[in-house]
Amino acid sequence: MPTALITGASAGLGREFARQLAARRADLVLVARSADVLDELAESLRHDNGVAVETLVADVTDEAGARRVAERLADADDPVDLLINNAGFGLPLRFADNDIDDEVRHLRVHVEAPMRLMHAALGVMRGRGGRIINVASVAAFIPRSTYAACKGWLVSFSAWANAEYARDRVSVTALCPGFTHTSFHERMGLAPGEEGIAGWMWLDAPRVVREGLRDAARGKALSVPSWRYTLIVAATRLLPASLLSAVGRRGRM
Repeated sequence: MPTALITGASAGLGREFARQLAARRADLVLVARSADVLDELAESLRHDNGVAVETLVADVTDEAGARRVAERLADADDPVDLLINNAGFGLPLRFADNDIDDEVRHLRVHVEAPMRLMHAALGVMRGRGGRIINVASVAAFIPRSTYAACKGWLVSFSAWANAEYARDRVSVTALCPGFTHTSFHERMGLAPGEEGIAGWMWLDAPRVVREGLRDAARGKALSVPSWRYTLIVAATRLLPASLLSAVGRRGRM
């Protein structure tokens, strides 16, 4: 059976990826910072789906933690077929008012960690085959402080890697959801409804994951769940930068 490694697996989209992949009978390596939550999820997935589930407690913003995950990905004797770089967190959009150490951690989790883990995974996947999903955001196409900048890097790098390593039977997909009902916004101290975003713009996590897995299986470099966000991304290529910046000040994608 294929094996998938998921970072940020204890909540949100990471947890949904674990559920859907386990239902498809994939074995799992779950990575997160909380041992108790990981162990509870792993036991539930084993019981409900009869799959093997390994847990790896690590903080990928920490160099030692990222190294442990990279070492697991580099194990050619027990290879990972699907890497999902999902770990992440958000910050307020006012960069100059944020603590710079928080901004550095933010950069590490959204850029450095995926880069390190992709490098490790490609060492085993090249020639053998495999898939990588980098969870980015529609924010990558809209100026939104450092969050959009990080996600923009991830989209660009994924597009290059998908073309570069296709000859090695490896696909790399940047998954770009819009506003999605998960615990992401709650961790920023925002209650439901505080974003000021219309209800029709919100997506459900199962749909985002389902469409992301489908597009990765098709070898697509970019996955934008739902027609509404596909249109929004297309529109960003036509709208002036000043208007996009004004749009980017609303909410936190």
